[in-house]
Amino acid sequence: MPDYQPLPPEALKLTVNPKNLDILLATAIEQTSILGQARARSALEFGVAMQNPGYNIYVMGEPGTGRLSMITQQLEQSAPNQPTPPSYAYVDNFDNPREPVSIELPAGYGQKFCADIDELIDNLLATFPAVFESPTYQQKKAAIERGFNQRYNMAIHQVEEKAESLNVALYRESETITFVPVKDDKLLEDEQFIQLPQVEREAFHRHTEELENYLGDVLLELPQWRRSLVEQLKQLDDATINQAIEPLFEALIEDYQNIDDAITYLDEIKKNLSQTIVDVLAANPGLDSRDQISKRLLLKEQYAPNVLVDYKTECGAPVVYDPHPIYPNLFGRIEYISDQGTLVTNYRRICPGSLHHANGGYLILDAEKLLTYPFVWEGLKRALKSGRIEIESPYSELGINTMTLKPEVIPLNIKVVLVGSRDIYYLLHELDDEFNEMFRVLADFDHRILLNPDSMQNFAQLMIRHARDTGSKTLTSAAIARLIEHSCRLSENQHRLSAHINDSLEIIGEANLLCARNAAEFIDQAHIEQALSAREQRNGRLSEEILDEMLDGTILIDTDGTAIGKANGLTVLEIGGSSFGAPARITATVYPGSRGIVDIEREAELGQALHSKGVMILTGYLGHCYAQQFPFAISASIAVEQSYGYIDGDSASLAELCCLISALTRTPIKQGFAVTGSINQYGEVQAIGGVNEKIEGFFRLCKARGLTGQQGVIIPAANKRNLMLMKDVIDAVEAGQFAVYAVSTVDEALELLTGQEAGSMDSEGNYPENSINFKAISRLKEISDMAHEEDKEEGPE
Repeated sequence: MPDYQPLPPEALKLTVNPKNLDILLATAIEQTSILGQARARSALEFGVAMQNPGYNIYVMGEPGTGRLSMITQQLEQSAPNQPTPPSYAYVDNFDNPREPVSIELPAGYGQKFCADIDELIDNLLATFPAVFESPTYQQKKAAIERGFNQRYNMAIHQVEEKAESLNVALYRESETITFVPVKDDKLLEDEQFIQLPQVEREAFHRHTEELENYLGDVLLELPQWRRSLVEQLKQLDDATINQAIEPLFEALIEDYQNIDDAITYLDEIKKNLSQTIVDVLAANPGLDSRDQISKRLLLKEQYAPNVLVDYKTECGAPVVYDPHPIYPNLFGRIEYISDQGTLVTNYRRICPGSLHHANGGYLILDAEKLLTYPFVWEGLKRALKSGRIEIESPYSELGINTMTLKPEVIPLNIKVVLVGSRDIYYLLHELDDEFNEMFRVLADFDHRILLNPDSMQNFAQLMIRHARDTGSKTLTSAAIARLIEHSCRLSENQHRLSAHINDSLEIIGEANLLCARNAAEFIDQAHIEQALSAREQRNGRLSEEILDEMLDGTILIDTDGTAIGKANGLTVLEIGGSSFGAPARITATVYPGSRGIVDIEREAELGQALHSKGVMILTGYLGHCYAQQFPFAISASIAVEQSYGYIDGDSASLAELCCLISALTRTPIKQGFAVTGSINQYGEVQAIGGVNEKIEGFFRLCKARGLTGQQGVIIPAANKRNLMLMKDVIDAVEAGQFAVYAVSTVDEALELLTGQEAGSMDSEGNYPENSINFKAISRLKEISDMAHEEDKEEGPE
């Protein structure tokens, strides 16, 4: 049997020399604030440069890998070199106030146009009603009214002359005309009229009727005269108003002569002003200041533009991140005010959304939030496909319309950047055909970064810059070296840094607090160690409880001696944001029969798919290695003892197989070892995850019971590059009190666990006598023969 040597201490962890860091930092050039991610950076550059429709960007990766920082940095570098988008505003539609009109203005002109309209309103208030009080206007108005009165008086005079000839007097009171009987040049009272002879009274009635008919004939054109009067006064008012406001508009029209939408709106204001001035400004000339304020507010509500977005000239394209993309925040909304118990609104209550603010530039959205909020995803696709922003109720598709305004649509020219997980990307790619048409650029962020001098240099610069920017104390080279080692542990690879850079940045903040408490001048390696230990202690309640239960015998785990059909497996428990390793006893029993290998976890519906697959592979391995010359017949049961939750993964398959062969051959297994590893049907040991936590979990138990020098862990050889163990484990290995073995085959694991030779197959397909494999074949053949004899005894019916 080979003399297996444990891994040396230097193989159990990457050690970064602070002196090498000093050399790298001495030659460093200021780098980007993002670590690695060359593939994602290239994709972002392509997506930003590609202006064709449909080349929106999906940024795929895990949180904490610098996705948002890189996107923002990339876009902010590109945006200033691009044209500044135009400003947009909503104004009143005087023909149909329910459909406000959008106007487009050059960049920087939005607030200027709004200020100019405000000044116009001030000038209107200063001009009116003073213009209507001028002598010229009053003379023209009096002349028009005098002409009407003269025509009216002449008509009445004709009737009056005829009445005198008939001894009837015409009496005028305001707009009322009455006829009164006359006798002896005197007006008769009612009592006197009654005393007249019947003949005279009847004659008066005939004359009155005749005069009323004549009056009607004479005043037949009176309505037309009045209409003419009103029309002449209106023309006078219009002419006076136009003459008064023309100078107010001259400067505005000259300033905006090259902006079509502004000129069109100014023309609409001029057309609408006549009636507004007559209704609002021409009445009640002696108003106090409060009435002036009310008039100004009224004019502003009617004419002032509602500027949605207005960027400064030459500021480049906007870059907008919306952290809360609900429908109103993204597409805009219409607000309402209560007026005497009724909700009312107008074009001034239209509020812009993120699409308005980012129009002409870039909009960054969280994919998960976008899909969470109702109507948003479909609305965004509709806007991108149509190339316009439409402010509408999201419930209109359900037949529920709560809108009172229908604003004119605004052209949309935007590049959307979705930031999300891989699961969301693949889900959309599979289920939504429109997604593939609209998001053609994928920026895939790696979760690990190759460790080389360049990446170490960039990592160190990032740590130093973060400490400086956050006001933390200066990091020493030893502290940065420890952070690099911690990052490699997070990535579970001695040759890779973790792209989850935020975790290292958080450690700096925690170490800075400890540094300040100790009144230290610099953050050193010791402070980083203390911060990591404190974090582990804060998250370690559950792992300590499990360890205590192992120590007091509640959970049965042996760390010395030998046992048949029992082995210590290694598991990783992930709870919340922490993970830790814990050993678990695996047992196996074997007995004659042909039921096969029963996975108790699967039968109890606790074993998940990958774990069940690992157990099924055991049958393939046993048949391949041991049952080439006879039928494979066995009944066996395998269980992970004292496991009361779901189990997944195939990392226990090596331990389960060793345990099964131990039970089959009745060969005892050393309980001072714990085993982890996945196998294939040919007995090759495959890599697993969480190797550091698994080793440390078993080490803590052995250390608590007392290290004997006979304890250790068996791991796949493929996992050697993943080792980033804690210092106390390495110290124990260096002192010869604990060992870590790496194996490539099942036979190597069996020999370490049993201390016996596994045995290699010779050219004739036989194993050495008394080897473990020889015992396994012998026992399986014995069980097979027993099954065959049983079948012969039963015979055919």
